Amino acid sequence: MAQYTVLNDESIQTILIHYGIEKVTSYKILSGGSENTNYLINTNGKAFVLTVCEQKSVQEAEELASLLNYLERNNFSTSKLVKAKTGKLTVTFSNKPIILKEFIEGDILQDFPDNLLVYLGEELAKLHQVKVPNYVPKTLNYGSIDRFDEVQVYAPDSSFYKWLKEVKTYIKKYIYPELPKSLIHSDIFYSNIIVSDDLKTGTIMDFEEACYYYRVFDIGMMIVGTCCQEETINLHKAKKLLKGYQQNIKLKEVEIEALQAFTIYGATATAFWRHQNFNYINVIPSMKNHYVSMKNLADSILSISINEFKTVFNK
Repeated sequence: MAQYTVLNDESIQTILIHYGIEKVTSYKILSGGSENTNYLINTNGKAFVLTVCEQKSVQEAEELASLLNYLERNNFSTSKLVKAKTGKLTVTFSNKPIILKEFIEGDILQDFPDNLLVYLGEELAKLHQVKVPNYVPKTLNYGSIDRFDEVQVYAPDSSFYKWLKEVKTYIKKYIYPELPKSLIHSDIFYSNIIVSDDLKTGTIMDFEEACYYYRVFDIGMMIVGTCCQEETINLHKAKKLLKGYQQNIKLKEVEIEALQAFTIYGATATAFWRHQNFNYINVIPSMKNHYVSMKNLADSILSISINEFKTVFNK
């Protein structure tokens, strides 16, 4: 992650005084998202993550902080927000919004054991049962199918754009009007999950792209993000994830019919985002082909027969 905002002892203390934190024992930059600068702050007996929102307005940062606070009040386990002494959810430093969260102990894991996938499926269903607050976007931003044609601007004759149009046609056949919508995360990859040391629980983090959208998209994206092995989907792992999910929410028949297409949608959305970001918006030559693995994954899922894919629903 590129570090945008450099903080020193004085600036960190200036920020933390808003929270009544006076003694910092150590701090360091954390790797993480592409839109924020994150610092791990250690104090006497407690650790925090200080997030500088590099690309958000104050209103957008406050809405994200409000969502984290709202999820905690609704008993969904995620990053726990620290309020300023004034009760505000954010503060500003150098005209940039700041969010402070309690640090969550644990690790990032790429290969999830079966029991943890069941647990995470349960957690996803819990999220989908939380009432949607009115400030959450009502449309998908991250890799939305409605944005695929933006590739015309910078790569209209590319094989990638041709592929996108073909996959878009396939996915749209499964966007049934009766598909249920809910509050979704929309970007649950393994890197957005903190796993406990005993491998029994995991905390879903980073609600930057949360919105009101089809819940089957969230399931498909989570399959891509947690059940992928190289450029293929492990259907056994997906089965465990769905087992946990359906302990809290029984999927509708229309969602069962659409899940394979929405899993392809999740991989395609990620391929689109990577292609656009690294080849046009934030050009990084070494990352220009970063999208290829997700394109290949989408093609791999598309090649699975309908009957084979539906084995993920078998008990």
